[in-house]
Amino acid sequence: MVKIEKAVPNQASIIAGLIMEAMNHDCCRYFAGPHHSLADFHAFMTKLVAREDTQYSYRNTLVAIDNGRVVGCCVSYDGKLLRELRKAFIEEALKTFNMDHSDMQDETQAGELYIDSLAVLADYRGQGIATLLLKSTCQKAKEMGLPAGLLVDKGNPKAEQLYRRLGFEYVNDTAWGSHPMRHLQKTMS
Repeated sequence: MVKIEKAVPNQASIIAGLIMEAMNHDCCRYFAGPHHSLADFHAFMTKLVAREDTQYSYRNTLVAIDNGRVVGCCVSYDGKLLRELRKAFIEEALKTFNMDHSDMQDETQAGELYIDSLAVLADYRGQGIATLLLKSTCQKAKEMGLPAGLLVDKGNPKAEQLYRRLGFEYVNDTAWGSHPMRHLQKTMS
């Protein structure tokens, strides 16, 4: 039986890999630059997940556990903290990859619990684990008194269908990293 729990630091490597799946590997390559591999980016993300002061921190992550194994994760944080939490990503990318991402656009803002990354291991997909993670994250939003918000790639109608089925509604069209996106939100009552 799959359980949803708060992440812990020693899960950083598997969480980093799941976040990279959520980002997609082209995006990971972009952030790492032309002289670094996906393995380099994985090491970079593992470091960020293990920290307490980053948007990808284990402290902002719920994990799905099956027989002691992390099989999925959902990273979320208060949108008003994005710029503060993103500083570590920008500083580490400059130090590790010599890439300056300080001009990155904001994908969220104050007034929502932003769902940054959601991913489930390939052999566990289709079993309702993403739904469990999202429901737990929406409970977190409710406890914070915020709606839950996310961006979904317009080219990923299957994901959008899941979000809408769980009560997320269209807010507006946007773009992130040159990808056309839809901003969806679920109001908690």
